[in-house]
Amino acid sequence: MKLLLTDSGVRNASIERALLDLLGKPIGEASALCIPTAGYGGSWGEPGGPWRFIAGRSPSPMTELGWKSVGVLELTALPSIDRERWVSWVREADVLLVNGGDTMYLCHWMRETGLADLLPSLQSVYVGISAGSMVMTSRVGRDFADVTGVVTSADDTALGFVDFSIFPHLDDPNLPTQTLDGAQRWATEVKNPAYAIDAQTAIKVNDGIVEVVSEGRWKLFNASS
Repeated sequence: MKLLLTDSGVRNASIERALLDLLGKPIGEASALCIPTAGYGGSWGEPGGPWRFIAGRSPSPMTELGWKSVGVLELTALPSIDRERWVSWVREADVLLVNGGDTMYLCHWMRETGLADLLPSLQSVYVGISAGSMVMTSRVGRDFADVTGVVTSADDTALGFVDFSIFPHLDDPNLPTQTLDGAQRWATEVKNPAYAIDAQTAIKVNDGIVEVVSEGRWKLFNASS
């Protein structure tokens, strides 16, 4: 699998180079599907967030990067669409752009629709923002699994496509709990290798090889031997 797990989108030249390396072609020659679903989950979810993500009006650059084409794949709509149709859309995409929001809400709908089972067979590059990145990890931590809506479980187990966890938004001035001390406490809970990353950082995974791409601040906890 080819993953680019970002905190806040493609925010700098280093992250853009990592994306281009995974794509193997210019952005202008690549087709994208954006998945806004996570933006509806949680008590803070509201219609404006998914719209800003789709329209390229959010502070996390993704859909506005100059793709050849951009489509929308809303996961909650998939149960009402013939599976062969939407699977063909996903398989034809060069990249999946996955919005942030509520991680466990997104995890629920990826499992419910069968997209999670499909992901390992895709040639597409998966690019996540915040929750869109965290959903690919092994655990998110109990604080990040505090969800509402259709998801009622306090289980913090995510999809597990990578064997580490991600603590996003490190040092974000609008999020007073997202400090290095907070990350240390979180890492003690999740136990597995865990990255705290800021807005200028992403984690690139190419066929199992993990590389931190950063022009900002990050820290690895619980490093495996």
